[in-house]
Order: sequence, then C-alpha cells, then structure tokens
Amino acid sequence: MSELLSQTQSVSSLNTQIKSLLESTFIHVCVEGEVSRFTYHSSGHLYFSIKDDKSTLSCVMFKGNNSKMKFRLEEGMNVIIHGSISVFVPRGSYQLNCVAIEPSGSGALAKAYEQLKEKLKHRGYFDPKNKKIIPKNIKTMALVTSGTGAALQDMLRVAQKRWPLVKIKILDTIVQGDSSAVHIAKNIAYADTLGVDVIVVSRGGGSIEDLWGFNEEIVADAIFRAHTPIVSAVGHEIDFVISDFVADLRAPTPSAAMEMILPDKVEILLGLDGLSDRIQSLFGRIIHQKNQELLNLKHEFKRYSFEQKIDMMSREVKILKEQFIAKLTQVLETKQRQKIVLAENLSFTHHQNLIKWEQMLRNLKEAFSAKDPTLGLNETFAQVIRAGKTIRAEELQRDDIFELQTQHVIIESKVMSKKKID
Repeated sequence: MSELLSQTQSVSSLNTQIKSLLESTFIHVCVEGEVSRFTYHSSGHLYFSIKDDKSTLSCVMFKGNNSKMKFRLEEGMNVIIHGSISVFVPRGSYQLNCVAIEPSGSGALAKAYEQLKEKLKHRGYFDPKNKKIIPKNIKTMALVTSGTGAALQDMLRVAQKRWPLVKIKILDTIVQGDSSAVHIAKNIAYADTLGVDVIVVSRGGGSIEDLWGFNEEIVADAIFRAHTPIVSAVGHEIDFVISDFVADLRAPTPSAAMEMILPDKVEILLGLDGLSDRIQSLFGRIIHQKNQELLNLKHEFKRYSFEQKIDMMSREVKILKEQFIAKLTQVLETKQRQKIVLAENLSFTHHQNLIKWEQMLRNLKEAFSAKDPTLGLNETFAQVIRAGKTIRAEELQRDDIFELQTQHVIIESKVMSKKKID
C-alpha cells in the first residue's frame, strides 16, 4: 500500500502526461468522417465533430486555418481532415486540431465553387432581370486585368483592329494568388467611378487555383453592385468562374470579349458605304419629287397669281362683253322687229280707230245736231246771266237783277215775283 501511495499523482499531472503522450504520438493525422454539430464561433474559430457508425471525435479549427477554407461545412458532409491531436488539460478531454479540411470525394475548391454558386443564385445575382445592357456604341472602357499579362495584349490588339476609336483605361490588377480577389474587387469598384461605357474583367487561362480569385464572393459582390455594365472574360472557353455568372455578359476569352462588344470597323465602313448609296438614292428621289412639287406649285401659283387672275378676269370680261353685245344686239334686233310689228299694228289700229272715231264723231255730230235745243229756237232763246255768270232761271230770287242775253241783244231785268210751274 505504501508503494502505491508513493506513486499517487494529481489529476492535472496525469492529464498533462496524457497530453504529452498523445500530442507527441499523434503529431499529424489524416482522418475521414461525417460532419456533425458544427458551429462557426464569432471569434472566427470552428467547432464541430466527425463521426462514423461507431464513434465520434471532437474537432476544432482555429481562426487562422479557418480563414483559408474555400468552402463551408455542412451537416452530414463527408470530409477528410489533416491535423493533430490536442488535449485540453482542465477537462481532461482531447480533440482533433484541424489544419486543413477538404470534402471527401471532391476537391475543396470544387465544393466551395458549388456552394458559392448556389448561394449567389438564391441572392438573385444570376437573375437576367438584374443584368445591364451592354452599350452598342462603346466610346470608353476600363480593363481590370494584369498589366503584364498576355491577355491584355490580345485585347489591345483586337480592339485596335476592330475599333481604334475606343478609349481604353487599363487598371493593373493582381489576378492570381491569395490577395487577388480583394484587388480585383477594389479595381472593379474604382472602374465603376470612371464613367466608362463598359468594364472588362479578364485574365488568361490557368488552373482552377490560378483562376480562383474570380470565384470569390467579394468579387461577385463588386460586380453585382457596380452601375457600369461588366463583361467577364476569364480563362479559356471551357473555364467557367463565378464572375461569369454574375457579370452582365460572359466572353469565352479576353480577345473574344473585344470582338463581342466592339464593332468591326470594316463592317462599319461597308455599312457606311451602303448607307451612303442609299442616302444618295433617297436624296435623288427626294430632290426629283421636290422638283416635281415645285413645278406643280409654280403651275398652281401661276394659276392663282394676280396676273393670272387679272388675265382670266379680263378674258371673262371680254367674253361677258361679247355675250352682252351679242345678247343686246339680239334683244335690239328682236325689239326692232317687235317695234316694226308694233308700229304696223299701231298704225293699223290707229287708222282703224281713227276711222272708227271719225264715224263716231259724225254720228255724235248728227245726234247733237238733231238734239240741239237752239235749233228752231234761236230767235226766242235767251241765257240768264247774273253777276256775269250764266244760271238757270230757277236760281233767281225776288228782287235779283239779271240779264237776258240772246244772239243779238242783252236785256237787264229785275225779278218782281217768282212762281213755280208744276
């Protein structure tokens, strides 16, 4: 018993020994399992467990290593972990201190790519209604690419060949490595302030690791938030990166981007020639049409001009005058004929009337002569005159002075008395 007591040690001492033993024995382990109960702590550390059908192992991935992960853990995900065993002495527990994690059966970058793609899709980053239209007439553009890369030279060569009038601003950008995503996003945001017509984000081909800067969320955010239309031209035709889906237009290669967004000067010149021919033809037709309209207007003007009106009125007056003279002559001739007829009728009628009146006069004379009261009474007939006027005898009153006048004598008389003879 005394020997046993002499070997007694504290809990912390034992845990320390176990820590030393385990950590020195399991310096590097590689273990595969299913992720369970993971937690992203606000400190940046990652806590989770991995398990199989018989056992569970606690795991921790500290902030420094966690920040390098290209994907996020998901419940039930099978992963392969590289790390070492560490012991937490105060609780006497051990855990796997993770240095690197990758999905089982597929690369970490491929998993991160799919995760970010799905995440941005749900945010609406790929929605066509959020895409901006690439201008047809591009006067200025900004190239976010490496200033020393072959992709830049290809783009400049194609741009010079197709449309040398375009003004290009080159933003020398780190397009490969750990800091590439931040630099790409920063230059996209800066290019968006330059007032250019379009921004081209590009680099040449490479492995997925080389192109990874264009698969980062920070780059996707910068493209989505930009107000300027953006073309993504990264890698070769078979390469697809996240920026391709977020951008307003995806070009299979950097040089293809220039061919897609810039007009071809040869086609433009041919089009201008054709347009010039059409314009000349159109103007020829217009000029001919306007000449015809001008001639018609001249004719119309001549028809309605004062001179034309005066001339027309003069002709009308002449015609009216001739018509009037003709009508007047006709009327005069008619009236003359009527006058002759009337004169003949009048002469005949007058002669007849004269004969008639002469006969009537003779008849009246004969009747008058036959009924003349003076006939046979000339010697005894006398007129009664009073005050110089001939009156009837019945008008005389008693004491009136009057005259009796015959053909030969005048007798002054006075009424002595007056008797009425019944």
